[in-house]
Amino acid sequence: MLGGIEAGGTKFICVAGERPDEIMQSARIEVTKPAETIGAAISFFRRLEAAGGSLEAIGVGTFGPLELRSGNPRYGSILTTTKPGWSGTDMLAPFVDAFGVPVGIDTDVNAAALGEARYGAGSGPDSFVYLTIGTGIGGGAIIGGQVRHGLPHPEMGHVAVPRRPGDDFPGACPFHRTCLEGMASGPAVAGRFGRRAELLSHAEREAAAELVGFYLAAGIASLVYALAPERFVIGGGLAALPGVVAAARRELPGMLSGYPGLPEQAADEFVVAAALGGAAGPTGSLVLAEEAALRG
Repeated sequence: MLGGIEAGGTKFICVAGERPDEIMQSARIEVTKPAETIGAAISFFRRLEAAGGSLEAIGVGTFGPLELRSGNPRYGSILTTTKPGWSGTDMLAPFVDAFGVPVGIDTDVNAAALGEARYGAGSGPDSFVYLTIGTGIGGGAIIGGQVRHGLPHPEMGHVAVPRRPGDDFPGACPFHRTCLEGMASGPAVAGRFGRRAELLSHAEREAAAELVGFYLAAGIASLVYALAPERFVIGGGLAALPGVVAAARRELPGMLSGYPGLPEQAADEFVVAAALGGAAGPTGSLVLAEEAALRG
């Protein structure tokens, strides 16, 4: 069995399967304090073993920011986060100590990118960017089949974006106010309309989709120039808002202003909706587990 955890800011989704594309068991754990939440995830896998399962490896895709430099003493730990009580939490050692099997770890968005690369809308291109729009905005880049890391990993939701004409919203990001996340995330939509996206009227949803699409296109344009990917895959809760992906496609040519003028960047398949939906993260966590098992 492979075990996987999509460790989000509000919930952990624990899964198990013999292959990444075959989730056989799953459980949802509400996020509370670190020790309590991680302990509940460990208990899920303990029950799996008690029922006769044998864990070969575990993959953890977690919210961040995350220390991913393997030589750093804080490797596998969450860095400074707005999630109260979670800064400095080690997301790797508790599972290594509990089960003694290889454990792979990456950000939740990178895990989702791996899931889409293997089984979803990211399969085919040599390089693509997965962007998730929800409570926050994050991105993972797959280049040559490998996840792009760095110091410690990209934070695509915090790229600067131009303000849409007539939009005087002050921004929802606690760090940068008017970055992509500050202008197009779930809290930004709620801040403008006074309630969450799923509670908006039909007319308000259309207006929200246009707003999110504009800022998403602005973020994509920056990433086109910085990373030159062959495709963008859009996932997350707000991606399900009707018209978001279409609005981003419409706005992107204006953001690029004809440069570099490649026909591929104007094609519908350049910006697409994620294929796996909510399964991208859990599937990707099992891909992380599989890769950890192969490394031993």
